[in-house]
Amino acid sequence: MTLLRDHDLARAFDHASGTYDRLTGLNPGYRADLLRSARRLKLPGDGAGLHLLDLGCGTGASTRALLRAAPRARITAVDASAGMLRRALAKPWPDGVRFLHLSAEELDAAGEDGVEGPFDAVFAAYLFRNVSDPDGVLATVRRLLRPGGRLAVHEYSLGGSPAHRALWTAVCQGVIIPAGTLTGDRALYRHLWHSVLDFDTACDFTGRLTRAGFTGARALPLAGWQTGITHTFVAAAGETPR
Repeated sequence: MTLLRDHDLARAFDHASGTYDRLTGLNPGYRADLLRSARRLKLPGDGAGLHLLDLGCGTGASTRALLRAAPRARITAVDASAGMLRRALAKPWPDGVRFLHLSAEELDAAGEDGVEGPFDAVFAAYLFRNVSDPDGVLATVRRLLRPGGRLAVHEYSLGGSPAHRALWTAVCQGVIIPAGTLTGDRALYRHLWHSVLDFDTACDFTGRLTRAGFTGARALPLAGWQTGITHTFVAAAGETPR
């Protein structure tokens, strides 16, 4: 299967935005796991005085997790899908949270659009397997982070065991794709299935972070059925070469 990319993927998310929260709600622990990953940033003082970036915020579930982990922080949340952002904006948010319609690849020119770094931390949930150039996006994230700033990536990234691939396929074919078919979004959820199989293993993505110049990169497991399927990757930004 050819994976959806760029504008095709954004349009697919636009179409799915109306039912996205209901479908993700069928995943046991979906929101609790996002919160666990956000808390793994270990932001001090409830985030007081910090500016955080939620990269690929979708309908705002990751933004809500980041806000719960750091309620006193200022948060800029961006996403490539206008439909997903409309759902996020329809929810109540404090004044310190703002949303912008930008793709991860557009962040290099983000100063013109109001995204001002450096950021103290970046949270990216379910993003990197969906971008065409993950190394390029990681380089941009590193430039946007202050030296020592923290990155947490919450992502479907298999542990490398054939059992993990088999379980993911069984869940997709038995639950995720049938549910998405009912809402008219079969192509998006087939993309989800294949994008995970084609993406880095947890070990490979940890190595990708290290090669991108992040320090202390490690993969942390999540509990329940997603053990070995979803991980939190944490790392810190080193000095950006001049």
